[in-house]
Amino acid sequence: MIQTFSSTIRRKEMDAVLTCMVDEKIGPGEINARFIQSVKEFFGCAGALAFRSPDTALKIALDACGIEKGSKIMLSALAPGWQFFSIKEAGYEPLVLDVNDSTCCVTSEKVEEGISNGGRLLILHEPLGILPDVENIISLGVPVIEDVSQCAGAMIVEKSSEQQVGEQKDNQEVKGKKAGCFGVFSICSLEEHDVITAGGGAILIAANRRDWSVLKQISEMIPKIKMLPDINAALALVQIKEYKRNETVRKEIFNLYNHSIMAGRNKTFVRDFEYGSVAYSFPVVLNSGVKDVKQYVMKKDIEVVLAFEDSVIGTFEKIKENLLEDEKNVYDYSSCKTAKNLYLRTVLFPLYPRLLKSQVEKISKVLGTLP
Repeated sequence: MIQTFSSTIRRKEMDAVLTCMVDEKIGPGEINARFIQSVKEFFGCAGALAFRSPDTALKIALDACGIEKGSKIMLSALAPGWQFFSIKEAGYEPLVLDVNDSTCCVTSEKVEEGISNGGRLLILHEPLGILPDVENIISLGVPVIEDVSQCAGAMIVEKSSEQQVGEQKDNQEVKGKKAGCFGVFSICSLEEHDVITAGGGAILIAANRRDWSVLKQISEMIPKIKMLPDINAALALVQIKEYKRNETVRKEIFNLYNHSIMAGRNKTFVRDFEYGSVAYSFPVVLNSGVKDVKQYVMKKDIEVVLAFEDSVIGTFEKIKENLLEDEKNVYDYSSCKTAKNLYLRTVLFPLYPRLLKSQVEKISKVLGTLP
């Protein structure tokens, strides 16, 4: 069976973790600091902190933004479900926004609606490797915390570099602003299936010096137990160094899949194939039922999963039967019709560097013949 997800962990990552254990550098320390330096270089940000959990990173980011408790915090209906509950636990009111059906991202129009309904801050989920219309969203003037967990490495290319993109050579570097440097702060989860993994944890990024100074002040009061241990940082440090190699392979596979899907009845999301996206799995929006497709690919020994199973809307679907009557308004998502439709119809196909050539060819063939 070809699994939907598989780690990109190789011998280099194993050696780094083993060295950490041999040197007894397990808790937060020197390697955490080295990892942070590599994060600053990778994203081009002013500063960053690495924590044991995404929940901690988001709550500290909300605190650093200085938004009054009880304020409405906007987030996508397709954002990870844990973010909804983190917002509530931090003392704010979540305001769930619908998405665009072509990109699965929130749009500036949806954010404007949210602002008119009292939204004071946006957590901008950048899903499945797709960078939203981030510049127009930022121009609305509301503070933004980016979530680049599935989009780390994507960028908006500088206008002066656009004409060079088509002629880019391996030894040349395209200049642009990377995902994670548009918002006031950004979080990048380091969980098992994220673009960069540490086996758990998260990075909190401050793009500019002014916001970093605020974050740095807050960091001095954070207990050490909340910081990312060196044993996890060692793994993530290698992952960042290997990012370009892994992403090159992922994009090659993505392009093969994309060519195949165009021959069939189904589709994937619209994205910038050059630099405005990264290859995080391969999402397919189905014309037929998920059950039929799962049965079809299972016969070919391929596993697929719902793309948004653990999203806000997916989490609501799981708990709605157990809600009390007075709780139902809190978890109402009736205005998010597009997100609900995509939740029910979008699946992920396997896409990772460790796939064999024969497996990639097999999946490509199946994508073109899906019911």
